[in-house]
Amino acid sequence: MKMQPAAIALLSLMAIQSAHAEETTSMTGMLMLTNEDVRKVAPALEAYTQSRLLGDVWKRPDLAPRDRSIVTLAALIARNQTIEMPFHFNLALDNGVKPREISEIITHLAFYAGWGNAMSAIRVAKDVFAARHVGVDQLPAVSITPLPLNEAAEAQRSKAVQEQFGSSFPRMAQYTTDVLFRDLWLRPDLASRDRSLVTVSALIANGQTAVGPTSSRQCLLRRMFLQSVLANRH
Repeated sequence: MKMQPAAIALLSLMAIQSAHAEETTSMTGMLMLTNEDVRKVAPALEAYTQSRLLGDVWKRPDLAPRDRSIVTLAALIARNQTIEMPFHFNLALDNGVKPREISEIITHLAFYAGWGNAMSAIRVAKDVFAARHVGVDQLPAVSITPLPLNEAAEAQRSKAVQEQFGSSFPRMAQYTTDVLFRDLWLRPDLASRDRSLVTVSALIANGQTAVGPTSSRQCLLRRMFLQSVLANRH
C-alpha cells in the first residue's frame, strides 16, 4: 500500500495528544487510564477519542491498520509517552506487526529519538512480550546478513551530506554513513519502507520539520530522510 503523507502526519500528531482509555491493571505497573477516568476530567475528550480518533481516523482506508500502528508506536516512543504504550504494543501485534519488527522499531528510534526513549519503550514492551509469550526466537538476531545496498543512491546521499556538513561535522557525517545507512537501515527484520515510515513519523511527532537554514541538524535530517523515503517508497 502506498504511504499517504497526510494520513501519516495526522496520525503522528494525534498520537501526541490522544488520551486513549486503557485497562486499570497495567502490565508495567504504571498508572493507566480507563474511559471512566477520562470522563471524570474531560468528558468531551473521551467522546472525541472514541468517535473521532478510534472511530474515524483509525478506520480511514488510505493507511492500513498495521501502518497506523507503526506510526503510532513511533510517535509514542519518540515522545516518551509511555502511558499509552501497553495498549498500542498489543494493538500493533494484533494488527500484524511482528515482535521482531517492534524490536527493530525501538532499536531504530534509539538513534533518531534518543537512547533513553528507547529504553523507556523496552521497559513497557518487555511486559507485553512476556504476557503474550514472545520468546527470543521471535526477536531479531544481533548479527545479521544485511539487506542489499543501493550503492548509487547511497553514494549520492553520502556525497551530499559530506559536501554540506563534512567540513563542520566530519564525525557525524561519517557515523551517518557507517552506523545508520550502511548498518542500521540494512537490518532485514524491518523493511526499508517501514523504517522510512517510522523515521518520518518520529520527526513529525517531535516537530522536527523545519527546512530553513537556521538549524543544521534539521536540514541534515530532512535531507537524509526525504532521500530515504524517496528511495524506499513502494
